[in-house]
Amino acid sequence: MMEPFQRCLCPSVLSADFSRLAEEIERVREHTGLVHLDVMDGHFVPNITFGPPVVKSIRKATDLPLDCHLMIENPDRYVPEFAKAGADYLSVHVEACPHLHRTIQLIRSEGMIPGVALNPATPLTALDLILGDVDFVLVMSVNPGFGGQSFIPVALDKIESLAQRIRSENLDVAIQVDGGVSLKTVTSLVTAGAEWFVAGSAVFGAEDPAAAAAALLEKIHG
Repeated sequence: MMEPFQRCLCPSVLSADFSRLAEEIERVREHTGLVHLDVMDGHFVPNITFGPPVVKSIRKATDLPLDCHLMIENPDRYVPEFAKAGADYLSVHVEACPHLHRTIQLIRSEGMIPGVALNPATPLTALDLILGDVDFVLVMSVNPGFGGQSFIPVALDKIESLAQRIRSENLDVAIQVDGGVSLKTVTSLVTAGAEWFVAGSAVFGAEDPAAAAAALLEKIHG
């Protein structure tokens, strides 16, 4: 597992070539902190991707930590399945969990590291009673559902405010950002206080994914 505040790149396989997924992950291995897996159900978001069986296959293909982002309704029903499939980190959306404390407790009880995700229009006040119970917060900087979307600038203010709150409350909570992360936006995100950077099309959509990942990581640590 990673150290809590280690800045890292989290390549999202959503933009990878699924016909050779193991090879795609291996190409960016040396630049990867977490392998980000976007799980969508066609209900909570308007797209369908994959579920626990694909995560299980990816687990067999790499020993890198697997970071599953559940963009699904009723995530509690599937948390144990993702644990069995080999997920290490699991984030659920505040907007999808009517009993969020119970969901976070379930994730932790299944041996995974829990996080919560916020859609772009969801205010930070949604975290008021849960922030101290999670290990990371995923700030969406695009509306979830599809890769390759344009970055929503208001996310910078949200990340900066969240980082200030985490420091003021002396919490061990990492900030992850997902959506529109690229060479153009990553420096501003670092400055705002983000630590884990999810990038899909900026990595796997590039002609040379390894070189693209290395360039992003250099800016993240720069």
